[in-house]
Amino acid sequence: MTVTVSATLAVNEALNDKRRQGLRVLPLGFGEAGLPVHPVMRDQLTASNAANSYGPVAGSSDLREAAAGYWNRRGLPTDPDLVIAGPGSKPLLYSLLLEIGGDTAIAAPSWVSYAAQSRLVGQRPVMVPTATGQGGVPQPDLLHAAVTAAREEGRTVNAVVVTVPDNPTGTVARAETVRRLAEVARELDLVIISDEIYRDLVHVDEHGRERAEVHSPAEYAPERTVISTGLSKNLALGGWRIGVLRLPDSEIGHRLRGGLLGVASEIWSSPAAPVQQAAAYAFGEPAELRDHVDRSRRLHGVVARAVADVFSRAGALVSPPTAAFYLYPDFEPVRERLSALHGVTTGPELTGHLLEHFGMGVLPAVEFGESSAALRMRVATSLLYGDSEDKRYAALSAEDPLSLPWIRSHLDRLTEVLGALLSDTAASGTPSPSTVIPAPAAIAQPVH
Repeated sequence: MTVTVSATLAVNEALNDKRRQGLRVLPLGFGEAGLPVHPVMRDQLTASNAANSYGPVAGSSDLREAAAGYWNRRGLPTDPDLVIAGPGSKPLLYSLLLEIGGDTAIAAPSWVSYAAQSRLVGQRPVMVPTATGQGGVPQPDLLHAAVTAAREEGRTVNAVVVTVPDNPTGTVARAETVRRLAEVARELDLVIISDEIYRDLVHVDEHGRERAEVHSPAEYAPERTVISTGLSKNLALGGWRIGVLRLPDSEIGHRLRGGLLGVASEIWSSPAAPVQQAAAYAFGEPAELRDHVDRSRRLHGVVARAVADVFSRAGALVSPPTAAFYLYPDFEPVRERLSALHGVTTGPELTGHLLEHFGMGVLPAVEFGESSAALRMRVATSLLYGDSEDKRYAALSAEDPLSLPWIRSHLDRLTEVLGALLSDTAASGTPSPSTVIPAPAAIAQPVH
């Protein structure tokens, strides 16, 4: 099997190439949290640098107990012995697909790696559409029909993957949708794999109230739901590579545990020991880290909604983002105009045009399991916060992040690009480096 580079990594490299050419870019393709490491986490990692033993395959007892406490505080009682740590949630999810076997039902749209990993382990993913504004969770009735049809064809379908909150849409499925999905999974005897890595990044309104309520399938089908999470999104520690799985306290969970530990022992042995010790501190959720996460989700929400407004004014349909740092605009209302002006009739043609002519990096819907004809795209907003640690700290601390010159310049540039895209008189050339708005002087890092 030929395996291509992940689309998110590929678009990031394409933008880096344009930067090296001295061209101005709009970095809206890469799903990195875009924020600095909190000083206390640096201190924790430094204090742990003498830890050089392999340690238990499942992860250290301190980490597993801390992760269990994290879920306990969210109303999901957890046995530390049913927690498994790994070098990021991505290899944990891959190992889970490998251990469960059979084909897997996956939401459409959904994060690019679910279907790719499914194919890597020899599966044929069953793509099931989501409802508008409820990304990450396949529509329950369509899930039932799709799995039943696949089984009638002789296929074995053993699991369904959900994401709450969702990447790529930045939305949260309603409680009733999650409850119905859990019922269908129980009826069809499916293991539910619930990726909840964005759980802590629900946006808040101007009064500090959460814009959505997260419900895990584990609330409704605890005996068959496996939850994955990590620290790459809420604490922006993607480069540290640490993730955890919560297995159900049931026959399913205990069976999976043995197989997963066997896979882990042959692939990564154990996660990096210093990172595990730092992660144990993080999952304990001390006050300074809770404040950091609260600041980050406020920032994510303010910027994501501002970007969504720009797309809406340009004529795209956008479900208001309520979590994480993504949105999923649909250019279907201006399809005829895009075809007449640029000969664009597919999603890849649209995103390719934006990249080549305007230096704007976004991903087409086809990368997330939808048809290439769809004029939808995943937009990631978190790299707009600044290209230095000082700017990112300033964004976290700002009363009005949109007033910061570098964030405002990105929003203004996005308005220009979308206006030019749909203008009869638009010049299609990429702006020269001389059009770049200079960054302001560095702003001092706040005290934590």
